[in-house]
Amino acid sequence: MKSATFTMIRPDDWHLHLRDGATLQAVVGDSARQFGRAIIMPNLKPPVVSTDLAGAYRQRILAALALAKLPAGAFTPLMTLYLTDNTTAAEITRAAQSGFVYGVKLYPAGATTNSDAGVTDLLGRCAQALDAMQEHGLPLLVHGEVTDPAVDLFDREAVFIDRVMIPLRRAFPGLKVVFEHLTTSNGVDYVSDAQGPIGATITAHHLLYNRNAIFQGGIRPHWYCLPVLKREKHRLALIHAATGGNPRFFLGTDSAPHPRGLKEQACGCAGCYTALHAMELYATAFDSVGRLDALEGFASRNGPAFYGLPVNLGCITLEHTAYEIPQELPMGDSTVVPLAAGESLPWRLREAHA
Repeated sequence: MKSATFTMIRPDDWHLHLRDGATLQAVVGDSARQFGRAIIMPNLKPPVVSTDLAGAYRQRILAALALAKLPAGAFTPLMTLYLTDNTTAAEITRAAQSGFVYGVKLYPAGATTNSDAGVTDLLGRCAQALDAMQEHGLPLLVHGEVTDPAVDLFDREAVFIDRVMIPLRRAFPGLKVVFEHLTTSNGVDYVSDAQGPIGATITAHHLLYNRNAIFQGGIRPHWYCLPVLKREKHRLALIHAATGGNPRFFLGTDSAPHPRGLKEQACGCAGCYTALHAMELYATAFDSVGRLDALEGFASRNGPAFYGLPVNLGCITLEHTAYEIPQELPMGDSTVVPLAAGESLPWRLREAHA
């Protein structure tokens, strides 16, 4: 008989979008209920390209947590810089010495939401910054897709490995790299076998769903994300990686809130909002293959080990009971639709405790 509850070390989210302003205020509590820490993405408008901007953004997040009446210290934002062609080695040094910047995010220009200021020539324009990151042990967090319009959308991660990752890690073998929101068996194989310090985050939606989910009953914009959902064989490879005990794979929701109207339009935004029910989604994915026992390692231990941080002291408890996902949630002067809105999951977060 399946246990009625499952208690585990409080997890962390190693890839999270909080946005800013009213959106930040609306969504930050969903992450803080479940996670002890989160790596905060820097693709604001304008992007977070300096240590000073990262520090100011961190203060806005802490203020939003206080306004939400969340306990002080219950959730720690781990900040990142947005890598550009003009990021200097001196700025990387400042970030590494700040005590609050934990990574630098690579967005190939045009790859996803708010990525227009991203990198156009990684090794040609960013070599000094990368060398400083390698020296200081500051991880490079990679959106692993090429933007070449000649490359099929579903092949962009595999091509990125050949064109970018292999040359990058040959040039900087000591650089810590996180292959963000992995989506393919190609990516799983690369991260599993590559030499040197490398890890990868995997989202709940890429563990649970394949690309058919976008088109069931018509186009469903709230299932559209980048990197896009892939074939079933890739989903199965991700499940095997996440549940298999390899410490290189860890939790990163890539929860990405967009107002409902910007998703439901002729050119809808990419991103799935999963912060509300992240651990319910991950528990459902792991339980679907009988590996709920592996969830704590993936969600609570592997990420801290990669980043050189201690595991969280608190715990969360999940209860095996039906959880109905709301149809929408308030977000500023609009609403946000959570992934799989209106559907039911077999696990529910019951509590987080010290």
